[in-house]
Amino acid sequence: MEIATFGSGCFWCTEAVFKELKGVESVVSGYSGGDIINPAYREVTTGNTGHAEVVEIEFNPAMISYQELLNVFWATHDPTTLNRQGADVGTQYRSVIFYHNEKQQQLAESIKQSLNDESIFSNPVITEISPWKNFFRAENDHQDYYQNNPSQAYCQFVIVPKLDKFRKIFQDKLK
Repeated sequence: MEIATFGSGCFWCTEAVFKELKGVESVVSGYSGGDIINPAYREVTTGNTGHAEVVEIEFNPAMISYQELLNVFWATHDPTTLNRQGADVGTQYRSVIFYHNEKQQQLAESIKQSLNDESIFSNPVITEISPWKNFFRAENDHQDYYQNNPSQAYCQFVIVPKLDKFRKIFQDKLK
C-alpha cells in the first residue's frame, strides 16, 4: 500500500470522489501543511493555521497508480485558482499535493508542467507541490460526509454535480 495526500478545496468533495476508485483502500479527511499540532476544524477554517483541507488516500499501486490518482485530482477541481474552490475561499482550500517521496514529487511536477505547456486549462495551474510533513485526521463528523449526509444542500448542489462529472470521465476506474 502507498499513501497520497491531496487538497482540492473542501475535503467533503475530494473524499467522495476518491472513495469510488478501484484500488483505493481508504480515504480520510484531515488537515496538512500547517504548524499547529492536531488543529480543530474551527481553527483551520480561519485560514490562520497554515493547514489545507486534504484527504489522505491509501491505495494499492498494483490496482491504481499514483499517476492515475493525479489525473483524477487535476480533473476534479480547478487547479488554476489561488486559495479558492467555488464558494470556498482561503488558504485552507488551496490546490495542493503533499508528496511522500521523490517519485511522487517528480511525477506531480512533470504533469503540472505538461498541463501548463499544453495550455490544458485557460489559466496556469498554480497547484502547490510540497513535501508531506504532517496529517491530522478531521473530526468524525467530517468523515464520510457525503455518504452520511446525501440530502444535505451542500451535497446536492456541490458534491453531486462533481461526482456526476467524475463518474462520466473515469467510469472505467470506478469500484
